[in-house]
Amino acid sequence: MLAKRIIAALDIKNGRVVKGVRFRNIQEVGTAVKFARKYEEQGADEIVFLDISASLEKRKILAKLAREVASVIFIPFTVGGGIACLEDAVEIIRNGADKIFINTAAVENPRLIKEIAKVIGKANLVVAIDAKWNGEFWEVFIYSGSKPTGLCAIEWAKVAERKGAGEILLTAIDRDGTQKGFSVELIKQVRDAVSIPIIASGGAGRPEHFYEAFIAGADAALAASILHYGKYTIADIKRYLRRRGVNARI
Repeated sequence: MLAKRIIAALDIKNGRVVKGVRFRNIQEVGTAVKFARKYEEQGADEIVFLDISASLEKRKILAKLAREVASVIFIPFTVGGGIACLEDAVEIIRNGADKIFINTAAVENPRLIKEIAKVIGKANLVVAIDAKWNGEFWEVFIYSGSKPTGLCAIEWAKVAERKGAGEILLTAIDRDGTQKGFSVELIKQVRDAVSIPIIASGGAGRPEHFYEAFIAGADAALAASILHYGKYTIADIKRYLRRRGVNARI
C-alpha cells in the first residue's frame, strides 16, 4: 500500500507566506523559503505553493519562487496560482518545480489540461477544485473562491481526470482555515468518481482530521494553519497516523 502523504500548504502573496479563513482575512506569517526549509525538516512529503498575488508579473514571480525553493529543499514541490497557459506551466517546471496545478484556467479552458499534460506529463499536472455546498450539490468556484460556475465538483473531477489530470487538489471552501476538519463527504464523493490520487484540503485542525480524510479516500492531505502557528508539527501528525495504522513515512 502506498504511503499516505502529508503536504505542507503555503499561500504566497508578494513573495511572503499568508493565511486566511474561507479564502478571506489574509494575514502575513513569514517567508516562503523559511517555511519550506522548516517543513522539509519536519518530515513533509511534499509542499504546495499557491501564489494569490494579483500581479501582472505573475509568471516571473512564480518562476523566481520555483528557483528559490528548488535551491533549498529536496522534497517534491508544486506551484500554482495564476498559471493560465502552457507556456506558464513549462516555465515553472523549467525553474525547478516538480509539479504545477491549475484551477480557474482549467475550468475556463478544459482543453488546457490535455495540452499541459501532453508536454510536462500527467504525473506533473494537478487540477485544483475549490468547492462549496450550494444546498443542492458541491459547486465549483473559481477566482480564489469568489465566482460560482454552476459546475458540479464531482462531475468536473471526472472531466479533469479524463482530460489528463494526474491528481486532484480538492478544497472545501467553507472548511478552509477553520481547523474544523476536512469535508469527509466531499472526499468520499470524489473518491467514488475518479481513480487518480486526491489531495484533501481545507479544515485541518487536529491529527484526527487527517485520519478521517484518509479513511474517506484521500491519498494525501494538506496542512497549513495548524503548522504555521505551531499547533502541531508534521512529525506529530505522522506519529498519530502510524498509531492508527495508517502507512505514513517517518
